[in-house]
Amino acid sequence: MNKTGFGYLRLPQLETPAGKAVDLDAVNALTDEFLSRGGDYFDTAYTYLEGRSEDALRRCLVQRHPRERFRVATKLPGYKMKSLADCEATFQEQLARCGVDFFDVYLLHWLNEKNYAIAEEMGQFAFLQRLKEAGKVRETGFSYHDGPELLDEILTKHSEVDYVQLQLNYLDWESPALQARQLYEVAVRHGKRIIVMEPVKGGQLAKLPAAAEQLLRNMDKNASMASWAVRFVMSLPQVEIVLSGMNELTQVRDNMRDLQPLTEEESALLLRAAELIRKDTAIPCTGCSYCTAGCPMAIPIPQYFALYNEYARTPEQGWKMGHAYRALAAKGGAAADCITCRMCEGSCPQKLPITEHLQAVAKAFA
Repeated sequence: MNKTGFGYLRLPQLETPAGKAVDLDAVNALTDEFLSRGGDYFDTAYTYLEGRSEDALRRCLVQRHPRERFRVATKLPGYKMKSLADCEATFQEQLARCGVDFFDVYLLHWLNEKNYAIAEEMGQFAFLQRLKEAGKVRETGFSYHDGPELLDEILTKHSEVDYVQLQLNYLDWESPALQARQLYEVAVRHGKRIIVMEPVKGGQLAKLPAAAEQLLRNMDKNASMASWAVRFVMSLPQVEIVLSGMNELTQVRDNMRDLQPLTEEESALLLRAAELIRKDTAIPCTGCSYCTAGCPMAIPIPQYFALYNEYARTPEQGWKMGHAYRALAAKGGAAADCITCRMCEGSCPQKLPITEHLQAVAKAFA
């Protein structure tokens, strides 16, 4: 059993005089390793890495390997569009960026209540269907960040889509806020094939609190923590693709092993581990950085949250982290610079009270 897809969101990057750039040599090696081990599904989006992701996909995959060897999925940022003419122009730009004549999978990006309303008003689902009928995309769908009730409404009205891309992982499975299990059950009820994003929750499930890790080590001393998370979602029958943002060869090799479905005992063990993780994680941020795009104070929110989680686990060592906080504040806004406009909270897939968390960060490192 292996359902791994290569997510081109968290690619290795370099610092250059002109700013950040994708480390193309590193991505070449990762891409080649993934293909050599039987992988073929690559996922990107118009907005990933400010457009550098689609460009990297062209350079590292499309220009270096036969088209029949891989599938390309990307996403239309419908929430940014002002008209269907914008949708068409963006689609053509994406074809050029990725260097392909068609997309195997084309999704509306980041549907929630607000963005779904935009999609409906503009007729974006019909736009995707026309692309499919014209042979410019082979399958359609959408990535989703909202509750099960709205998902049911969308799939009832738009049964024509092939895929739903959902955030599923064992930490969110019984989360009252993210309702991963309920989302999965809605998609199953509508007979939709599922693409999983954030199976390792932005890396959180690759490095666990000591108590949770020991629980899993007692069951299998050799299995990586990430492989437990990946197996959890791969064991779900309706899941077809499990995306992983791999940036090291060891991650590719670990993900591409022949993984076995979880037993009932192992599934129960993971849910116990989830309880331990929740008790030990102050801010469950995945580091997606959606929150930073519109921040008027240029606050590096995910980096502050990662630092604060380290602090929360060992507050007595907090004095050692001050230099890291000051270095972040020197490059962008300090946590205390937040003006509570809450633009970030409207963009957060995890539905975090970001402004409240920033106040805690500021207090900890003042």
